Amino acid sequence: MRIFRNLVLLSTLSAPVAAIAGELPMPTEPVILVVAGDIENSNVDGEAHFDLPMLDALAARETVIETPWYEGVKNFEGPLISALMDAVGARGDTLRVAALNDYSAEIPRGDIEDYPVILATRIDGKIISVRDKGPAFVIYPFDDFPSLYNEMIFGRSVWQVSSIDVF
Repeated sequence: MRIFRNLVLLSTLSAPVAAIAGELPMPTEPVILVVAGDIENSNVDGEAHFDLPMLDALAARETVIETPWYEGVKNFEGPLISALMDAVGARGDTLRVAALNDYSAEIPRGDIEDYPVILATRIDGKIISVRDKGPAFVIYPFDDFPSLYNEMIFGRSVWQVSSIDVF
């Protein structure tokens, strides 16, 4: 059984991640994501480094779904990847999302423009540990678009995300 529910959240807990003159604020906690490639806004040598509070400051979504990776219904929460791409000023048409174990998948820019795809940082309200597929996990909106529940999209649903290269 799938539960169909979503909620768009606008995070107000931390300062917004707003690029000024092509630069992003510096992370103050451990970096969990590096975005590079064809981007306009950076904070470390042409790359955009994000800690959890910076990701939490982006427009977010909550998705309550069943997935092939967990038993039962889970609540996934995290920033919209489209908001992340806006923050870095992404210009490319493809995102290469890489995991800590060097697995990677290419996500067409259209996916994040057509669907509210998130970079989940929490499952059932808890920060995702590396051991449990964290620190971030690409989650498609299976709740609103059941047709996305297929092998091709599963392959794009990278877990243990460490970097995104925009090209």
